[in-house]
Amino acid sequence: VERIVLVDPRSVYAASKAAQEHLTAAWARQTGGAVVALRYHNVYGPGMPRDTPYSGVAAIFRSALEAGRAPRVFEDGGQRRDFVHVRDVAAANLAALDATGTGTGWRAYNVASGRPVTIVEVATELARAADGPPPVVTGEFRLGDVRHVVASPTRAETELGFRAAVGLTEGIAEFAHAPLRG
Repeated sequence: VERIVLVDPRSVYAASKAAQEHLTAAWARQTGGAVVALRYHNVYGPGMPRDTPYSGVAAIFRSALEAGRAPRVFEDGGQRRDFVHVRDVAAANLAALDATGTGTGWRAYNVASGRPVTIVEVATELARAADGPPPVVTGEFRLGDVRHVVASPTRAETELGFRAAVGLTEGIAEFAHAPLRG
C-alpha cells in the first residue's frame, strides 16, 4: 500500500527543494539508481557569503555585525531553528558519498545538530562573540516563513554514521571572526 503525503511548500525556496527531491526520487525509481538527499538545516561557519538573503540567517547577522550594525531579528525572535556548522556539513557529505555505493533507491537525511535554538539566542551569542551591538527584535516577518524548523538527525546517525560534532557556542565563537566570501 502506497502512502500519500501532502506537500504544500510555503515559499519558492521550499517548492524548489520539494521539486528537487521529487525529481531525484523519480529518476532513482526509473533507472534503478541511488540517490542520497541531504536536507541541510541552518548552515553557518567560515566562508559563508556576505550580504545575501540566501546565505542563511547566521550569515546575515554576521554581515550586519561586520558592518557595525545590530543584527535584525524578525518576529519576536522565538522562532526555533537547528543550526549546523559547515564542518559538520562536510562530514555529512563524506558519509553520504560512502553510502551511495551500498544499494539503489532514494533516501533523505537531515543534516542537523538535533539541538534547536531560538533565532534571538543565535543573534545574541554572535553579537557577544563579535563584540558587536546587541540584536534588535523588529516584529517584522517574511511571507512564507515557518515559525519553527527543527529536524531529527537520527536517520543520518543510524544509517550514515553522521553526527554533528561542533557545538553552537564553539561554532559561533569561531564564526564571529571568520572571513566571509564576497
